[in-house]
Amino acid sequence: MAKKTPAAPAAAQAPAVTPGSSTTSTKRAAAVKPSQPTAKAAPVDTTEIAAIKTAKASSAKAAPAAKAVAAAKPRRPASLTLVQHDPWLAPFEPVLRARQARLQARLAEIEQYHGSLLNYATAHQQLGLNHDAARGGWVYREWAPAAAGLFLIGDFNVWDRRATPLQKLDFGVWEVFLPDAEYDQRLSHGSRFKVHVVTEAGGKDRLPATLRRAVQDEETKDFAGQIWRPEQPFAWTDQQFRPATAVAEPLIYEAHVGMATEEGRVGTYREFAENILPRIEAGGYNTVQLMAVMEHPYYGSFGYHVANLFAASSRFGPPEDLKFLIDEAHRRGIAVLLDIVHSHAVKNEAEGLADFDGSGNLYFHKGERGNHPGWDSKLFDYGRPEVQQFLLSNLRYWLEEFHFDGFRFDGVTSMLYHHHGEGVAFVGYDNYFGPAADEDAILYLQLATTLAHEFKKGSLLIAEDMSGLPGLCRPIKEGGVGFDYRLAMGIPDYWIKLLKHTPDENWPLGDLWHTLTNRRAGEKTIAYAESHDQALVGDKTLAHWLFDAGIYAHMHVTDGDPGAARALALHKIIRVLTLAAGGEGYLTFIGNEFGHPEWVDFPREGNNWSYQFARRQWGLGNNPDLKFHQMGEFDKAMVHLAKTRHLLGAGPATLLKHDEENQVLAFERGGLVFIVNLHVEKSLTDYRFWATEEGKYRVVLSSDNGRFGGFDRPDEGYAYETYEHQLSLYLPSRVALVLARG
Repeated sequence: MAKKTPAAPAAAQAPAVTPGSSTTSTKRAAAVKPSQPTAKAAPVDTTEIAAIKTAKASSAKAAPAAKAVAAAKPRRPASLTLVQHDPWLAPFEPVLRARQARLQARLAEIEQYHGSLLNYATAHQQLGLNHDAARGGWVYREWAPAAAGLFLIGDFNVWDRRATPLQKLDFGVWEVFLPDAEYDQRLSHGSRFKVHVVTEAGGKDRLPATLRRAVQDEETKDFAGQIWRPEQPFAWTDQQFRPATAVAEPLIYEAHVGMATEEGRVGTYREFAENILPRIEAGGYNTVQLMAVMEHPYYGSFGYHVANLFAASSRFGPPEDLKFLIDEAHRRGIAVLLDIVHSHAVKNEAEGLADFDGSGNLYFHKGERGNHPGWDSKLFDYGRPEVQQFLLSNLRYWLEEFHFDGFRFDGVTSMLYHHHGEGVAFVGYDNYFGPAADEDAILYLQLATTLAHEFKKGSLLIAEDMSGLPGLCRPIKEGGVGFDYRLAMGIPDYWIKLLKHTPDENWPLGDLWHTLTNRRAGEKTIAYAESHDQALVGDKTLAHWLFDAGIYAHMHVTDGDPGAARALALHKIIRVLTLAAGGEGYLTFIGNEFGHPEWVDFPREGNNWSYQFARRQWGLGNNPDLKFHQMGEFDKAMVHLAKTRHLLGAGPATLLKHDEENQVLAFERGGLVFIVNLHVEKSLTDYRFWATEEGKYRVVLSSDNGRFGGFDRPDEGYAYETYEHQLSLYLPSRVALVLARG
C-alpha cells in the first residue's frame, strides 16, 4: 500500500542538525517472567543505572595500564561505513550513531530480561489460547491492563459471557486455565471462541490479539476464532531448502492467492500451489511474494487492512494448505515472501485490536496520532515494549510456523516519519534525520531486520519505501536499518506518467535513463514496470494503457493493426529496460507478464460484488493465437537470460550511447550489451556505438523475434565484430536487442 511522492535524489546537500535532535525518550521493559509480556514503559530504575556504572568501573580497573593511558588521549572514531560511502551524511552521523546506540541498549535490555532477542519474540506462545501438555489443559492469556474484566466465550460454554472469567495477573495480563479433564471434548478441533472484554464503556466480544485462525459465518458475516488442532501436523519436506542458495538475484512474482483463478470466485492456497506455481517456475521466477495472507475482514482491502496478524486468511483454505503451497514452492526451488503489514491495522473493533482494553491506546497511539490520515486505519505505538514484542513475535511466527523466507514490509515510508510521507517531497537529507523522523519506528525496524536475519539465515527483507532513506538497505553495523532491498517505486510511476502524458516520439531518454539508474550506490533495489498498485481500480495495466481499446479487438497474431504492433513493441521494451537497468532484483505482478488486460477491482458494493476484475484470465496467455501469448513468451526469454547470465548480480549498467535525435539508448551490464531504438518509424543501418570489450557479438535476445510478435528484421545469426571498439549494426525501429560477446 503505497502513498506516492517524488523520490529523493541520490545525494543532496542538507544543513547539519544538532547531535541530540534525533533522540527520543528511552522506554524500559520491566523484568517479567518468560510467560508474560514486558511491562508498559516506566521511569528508569536507578538501581539498574548504579549496577551498570559499577560494572563499567570494574571493567576499567581491570584494563591494562596501556589502555588507560590511551584512553586519556581519546581519538575520534572512524566514520561509519555509510558515511564513508556518502560524505553528504557527515552532518547527520551523530543521528546515525544515536540510532545504533539506542538499538544496542534495547538489545542489551532484552537479553538481560529474556536471554535473547529470539526468546523475546515468543509472545504468541504465551498469549492467546494455547494447549499446555505439561499442565494438562488449555491456557488462555490476554494483555489488557485497562480492562475491568475478561471472559472466554465460545461453543464450549454456549457463549455464556459470565461462565469462564479470567484472573488478572501482573503487568496487565489476564489468565484462565481449562483442564483437559473437563474441557478436552469441549475445546475441540474446529470449535469457535472469542473473548468478552469489559471496560468502563461496557462489554464487547472481541477476537484474541494473537489469534491463529479466524473464520467468518456465511450468514451473519461475523468473525470468530477457531481452534485449529488437526490430529496429524503438517509434514514438511523442505529441510534442504536454503533461500540464499535458491535466490542469487531475486526475480519476484507478486501474487494474490484469491484472484489467481480464472473463475469468478476466491481461489485457494492449494489451487495456487497446483496451478500457479508451475507457471511461476516455467517463467523463470525464483521468488513468489504473497499478498493478503494475514487475515483481513474486508476482501476488497487487497489484504492491507489487517485485523488478525497471526492468522493466515481462512478464506483461501486451512493453514495446512498454505504450508503445502510453501513446501511445494521450496520443492521447485522458489522462495516465498510474505507481504507483511506492520505499518497500520484495521480500525474495526469487532475483528481487530482497536481500543482492545478500553484505554484507547493499547496497541496503537492514543488520539489522532493513532489514526492514519490517508488510509482510514490505526497506527501502532512502536515505542511501547509490549507492541515491539507483539510485532517481533509476529515475524518469528510466520518464519517458524509457515517457513516463509522473508518479508516485503508494506508502507515503510509511513512508519519512518511522523507525517507518514503524506504530501512531503524528500528533496534533502534533513528530511530524513530531522524531527519528522519517527525514532521509535526506526528502532522497531532495526529490531525486526535483526530478528529475521538471525532467525532465518539468508531471509530476504524488502522495504516498500518511496522516501529514499539513506542506509535503509545497509547493515546496521554500517549505520543502516538492515533491509536487503528497497522497491524502486519511482520507475513504475514514471512509465505510467509517460504513457498518460507524453507521445512516445517525445519520450525524453535522458530523464528515462536517470529514472532507471538513479539509486543509492550499495543499496540494492527491486525494479519493476508495474505491480498491483498500478493496476488497482481507477488505473489499468501497462498493456491496457498501450493497447487501449485494441486489447479487445486486435490481439490475434494475424491482426496487423499498427496500434497493436506499437503497443506490443513498447510493452517488451519497457520490461527489458526496467529489468536490465533498474535494479538488483526484478518484480512482476501476477498475469502482467503476458500483458493482462484491464485492472484489479475486488468485489464491493460499488461493483455489485463482482469478481470480474478480481481474477486472472490465464486462457489469454495460454492461447498461441493471441498476442498475449507472445508477450508471455518474451517475458520468459528475458527472465531466463537475466537468470542464466546473473545479470542482476552484476554492477550497475554503464551507458554507452544516449542519442536523443535517433531515440537510441545503448548500455552494458554484466557482459551484455543492450541497445534500444525507440524511434516511432526510423530504422537505422550501420548504426555505430562504443563497445567496452573488443570481439564478436551475437544477438541473444531480440524483441523483434517473430516468436514474440516481432517482424524478424535483425539477423539473429549474424556475428557483429568490433572495429576499434565500435559496433555497427542494423537497428530497426521500436526494437530492443541484447548482444553477448563470443
